[in-house]
Amino acid sequence: MSTSKQTSKPGPPPPLEPLVDTHAHLDDARLRTELGEILGRARRAGVVQVVAIGTTAADSADVVAIAGEHPGVFAAVGFQPNNVVDAVDGDWERIVGLASAPRVVALGETGLDRHWDRTPFPLQQEWFQRHIDLARERDLPLVIHCRECEADVAAQLAAAGGPVRGVLHSFTGTPEQAETFLSLGLHISFAGMLTFANKGLEALREAAAAVPLDRLLVETDSPYLAPHPLRGRGNEPAFVTWTARKLAELRGIPERDLALAVTANARSLFRLPESDALAPTAAGRTR
Repeated sequence: MSTSKQTSKPGPPPPLEPLVDTHAHLDDARLRTELGEILGRARRAGVVQVVAIGTTAADSADVVAIAGEHPGVFAAVGFQPNNVVDAVDGDWERIVGLASAPRVVALGETGLDRHWDRTPFPLQQEWFQRHIDLARERDLPLVIHCRECEADVAAQLAAAGGPVRGVLHSFTGTPEQAETFLSLGLHISFAGMLTFANKGLEALREAAAAVPLDRLLVETDSPYLAPHPLRGRGNEPAFVTWTARKLAELRGIPERDLALAVTANARSLFRLPESDALAPTAAGRTR
């Protein structure tokens, strides 16, 4: 992958309004340094709101601050399972405190991961349960990370009892796995991988076509997983339009209908007010 390809400025995506990017790591240095410009590009592409995701206690404090600075940006606070091994005394208490902060609309990202071997699995499960319990206590949805452990995630959620309010983010599984998560009450969110031409992604595309329209969400997971035709570049919220267009194509419905549906779903799940939206200039609030 050439350096010039990574650093060149991508052209604007085709506008598609309204859209909500339900998962973006806006605190990442690759986005934070040009955040005003990035959010401005997102609004011009049709993105009306963004949920900024925390992965540690420090990151969670950062996304809460970012949400306070930019109209149309909201925060999710939590500990990503691969980062739990680095948690120190007081970190969980910081998450609990941040869960009550203004503009916090979810807990996460949390969940389980068997792909990477950074955090012992029982420790991941302990922290996932903490998020599940706090979500119930605060009536907040969960943003769930799941990599190569769909059965483990489903079992732990099922053991919690009752429907689970939340989203399985950046879903990469099969139609059968999607159905399991749907039966638990979750929404399913698709990211840039849906647009990749890889032959091994047929099951993912089948799942995207089969998830009920009222349980669909879209996201970038930026700065990761840039969609085709921007694959290999840094991702940003404006590029969620490519994933939404692919999702509409797979489902055989007009792009505008898809955009309206996933935006309504995001606003319902995260309780986002329509009146609080990104501005084309993405001017920040003064702290």
